[in-house]
Amino acid sequence: MTQQFSMPPREGWAAVYCRLSKEDDDRAARESESIRNQRALLTDWAAAHGYRVYKVYTDEDYSGIDRDRPGFNAMLADAEAGRFEVILAKTQSRFTRDMELVERYLHGLFPEWGVRFIAVLDHVDTCDPAGKKARQINGLINEWYLEDLSGNVRAVLDHKRRSGRYIASFALYGYQKDPQDHNRLVPDPQAAEVVRQIFGWYLQGWGVGKIARALNEDAVPPPSVYRAMREHRAPPDPAPLWSKPTVRRILSTRTYAGDMEQGRVRKLNYKSKRMVRLPREAWTVVPDTHEAIVPRGEFEAVQERLAAKGKAATNGEAHLLAGLVYCGLCGGKMELTGTAGRRYYRCRTAQKSRAACGGQKYVLEKVVLDELDKYTERKEAREAVRKIVVWPGEGRRIVVEWMSGNDVPRRPERRQPCPGNT
Repeated sequence: MTQQFSMPPREGWAAVYCRLSKEDDDRAARESESIRNQRALLTDWAAAHGYRVYKVYTDEDYSGIDRDRPGFNAMLADAEAGRFEVILAKTQSRFTRDMELVERYLHGLFPEWGVRFIAVLDHVDTCDPAGKKARQINGLINEWYLEDLSGNVRAVLDHKRRSGRYIASFALYGYQKDPQDHNRLVPDPQAAEVVRQIFGWYLQGWGVGKIARALNEDAVPPPSVYRAMREHRAPPDPAPLWSKPTVRRILSTRTYAGDMEQGRVRKLNYKSKRMVRLPREAWTVVPDTHEAIVPRGEFEAVQERLAAKGKAATNGEAHLLAGLVYCGLCGGKMELTGTAGRRYYRCRTAQKSRAACGGQKYVLEKVVLDELDKYTERKEAREAVRKIVVWPGEGRRIVVEWMSGNDVPRRPERRQPCPGNT
């Protein structure tokens, strides 16, 4: 095994790291911690101590716990490449508030790379072995601060939710933020009319798939595209379409009846970006906080129909091939529909818009399963199959792609009994 060696760092060169985040929410604090002030302090310190500045790395509006800071990661890559011998930061917390990163870099990788870390105002210097415990205590205090701050922010937001104040960064589709009070919603006339149409169609007996298809055929911009247009931004590429989940989410959101419904999801913790869905009983609902787009009686009638549809549509078990069958024409997923006696797959994209996918004849579930049976036991399909692609045309072609790449498993052939043993 060949041992890997880092390049020796360039002597006399320093990297300057500056960070400003929303943690510094006090105006006076933001002024004193500004990127400009940090840069001036650190470049002056470098010059006074005989260092030339290789580069100034900056991250603005990034938390000290965030590991995906572009400036931070670019600096680490250059440190490993040996482009400088010292990293300068105003304080250790500007570098990171994550105790794990303190240990990984200050006490682990930096010494391996021959890189020294100095926090000017904290008097932190990794060349001082006696200061290791102080750096660890600093790291704990910085992380505790962020944990306390996260708890305080959550408490403030929870209080605003319970008070019926809208706290999301952008308005729910169909509404806009009141120019006089950004925690209050008022109807957006153009989008509100679309919401009313969706509720009206559903009460006329239309399904969510038919509603999504009608909106796409009428070229009505879906919520994400409409918001981009309102904000004078380029729409997402490729442009999304109205879908059954989007329509169903609108139909089930109580905010359209004038009650503020928030808190459906919550961040796992202050160190994670993962969001977890909360049970309905944990949501925050405050009645009569703003103008309704849909009459309350109409909203309740829709909820009754949705509940009845949901009970009829599921037995609580995921289908064997759920999410594995794709349309060969557009690459989109195919969905299973129909009754127990005659179930079939159809292209989900074609159901939304014929312009996006011309579609193909429906393929019976039995045809797909029979093709799968040629190769593997059904009970092993989810572990063995990456995707099943259905192509239209004469004889219909079904291609099974396996987790193991080009190796196509075959069902073991049954051994024929010896003539004398029958």
